[in-house]
Amino acid sequence: MSDISFYHLLHQPLNVALPKLLEKVSASGLKAVIKLGSVQHMNGMNEILWGYAPESFLVHDTEKSKYPAQQPIYLTTGDENPAGASILILVDNMQSDHLEEYDRCLEMFDGKDMDAVNAARARWKTYKAAGHELTYWQQTEQGGWEKKA
Repeated sequence: MSDISFYHLLHQPLNVALPKLLEKVSASGLKAVIKLGSVQHMNGMNEILWGYAPESFLVHDTEKSKYPAQQPIYLTTGDENPAGASILILVDNMQSDHLEEYDRCLEMFDGKDMDAVNAARARWKTYKAAGHELTYWQQTEQGGWEKKA
């Protein structure tokens, strides 16, 4: 069973919070797949990751990559895991039929969007019933994370 952590965005948007989490993933030598809801959002996140911090570089590419198996951070709209990543990050209320391929899943949702909040609650119940280990992290005003459950 995968460990699933819910990340409730309250004070910073995804395009600010996600790169910070990816820095931690990258620093620990892990690989991640990020599943996004549309090609447009994937392309936009790709651009954000290229230029979000001049002093930092997150090696990544998208599902359009010529070398997907070499990408430590892989952005996609599908369910593939070409580099054998151990972390799956779901945004845009996306779901995966392949959670068992990952050690950990991070569900990131916008706390200002009630549809996203309600969808996250429904997924929490589904995951809990399936026997996954769940944690809930709420974003602090400074952009950090506080474990609430």
